[in-house]
Amino acid sequence: MPQLKKGVIMRNIVRWFVALIVSCAFAGTALADGAAKFAERCASCHGQKGEGMKSMAPALKGNKFITDRRAEDIKQVILEGRSGAAKKYSITEFPIDMPESGLSVADADEVAKFLQGDLQK
Repeated sequence: MPQLKKGVIMRNIVRWFVALIVSCAFAGTALADGAAKFAERCASCHGQKGEGMKSMAPALKGNKFITDRRAEDIKQVILEGRSGAAKKYSITEFPIDMPESGLSVADADEVAKFLQGDLQK
């Protein structure tokens, strides 16, 4: 009986350990992948490579707002969008307002880092 109980305990420990490792591995990649969030939420208007889309949204690659501003400023635009007087571009150039992204603060932070980092390469 003691050996049976010891075996059950060991199996349960191994199961919990494996579950912990798997959940940590997937949590890190799911929450921290700014490129994937950009592709999912931003690329339909700003282009897959940040090249922008005529009459839809400006280019983000090479954009001075992206390259010269603080990540916090970019994150704020991602989270809150831009409309009315806050829009940088004229209504004839880009008539559509930028909507709120619906991303979490952590995801918006990762997208801002991606925009200033890998997207600019």
